[in-house]
Amino acid sequence: MNAPADWHDLIAELDRWALAGRRIALWLRDDDAVAPSDQFERLIDLTERHAVPVLLATIPLLAEQALARRLEGAPLLFPCQHGIRHENHAPASQKKSEVGDHRPAEVVLADIAQGWQRLHELFGPRALPVFVPPWNRIDPAIARALPEIGLAGLSCFRKFSLGTPSGPVLVNSDLDLIDWHGGRIGRNPEELLAEMLALLIQRRNQAKTRTTFGLLLHHRDHDATCWAFLDTLLGRIASHPAVEFVCPATLFARPADLE
Repeated sequence: MNAPADWHDLIAELDRWALAGRRIALWLRDDDAVAPSDQFERLIDLTERHAVPVLLATIPLLAEQALARRLEGAPLLFPCQHGIRHENHAPASQKKSEVGDHRPAEVVLADIAQGWQRLHELFGPRALPVFVPPWNRIDPAIARALPEIGLAGLSCFRKFSLGTPSGPVLVNSDLDLIDWHGGRIGRNPEELLAEMLALLIQRRNQAKTRTTFGLLLHHRDHDATCWAFLDTLLGRIASHPAVEFVCPATLFARPADLE
């Protein structure tokens, strides 16, 4: 378990990055979008106040036309594909997965292609060719085949690897704001800061001059703790010289020096 941390600890670590000439490409991914709501309006307000773009992982076969209409006035939200229907196909004895190895690969890829077509119908060229698997789980063989159906990017969670240079551009998220097993509530801010701090210290000791760091959001499930932490974090680090907010449209065509 990471030692307790506070905002001063995080800023001090960012100062070390700046002094070393290092940069953190911070980005946001929000999962499970299907329709406008009060929570969705809160997400839009957050992006506008902090001028931070968000990759909006949208469930294609559940998404409503009203979502597409609302996004016309929300230029900082970039829709991409979040699974197909967000359905679990794994047996009860295994962790949930929609796009694992529980069905023939050709069936799974056909379903993904159907979802990608639906996303295009909703959002047109605004839809980014990025796939976000539900529960952050995908069979690596299916993942490597995503570019064959037009999906050039993939985002899972920390430590997921394709195991080979081939396949889509992989940019994982790193910090999940929600405690899913403790009641689907916002995680303790000190716990989040400690985890973020530990990850940044680890990466500062690596060779790359820049690193991506992704915050994982679920606006439909955010409580007051989630919103407060996110608002405070973005406000405190936005102007720090070690931090840049990165647009998803460029993130998945990232230069080679981004890890």
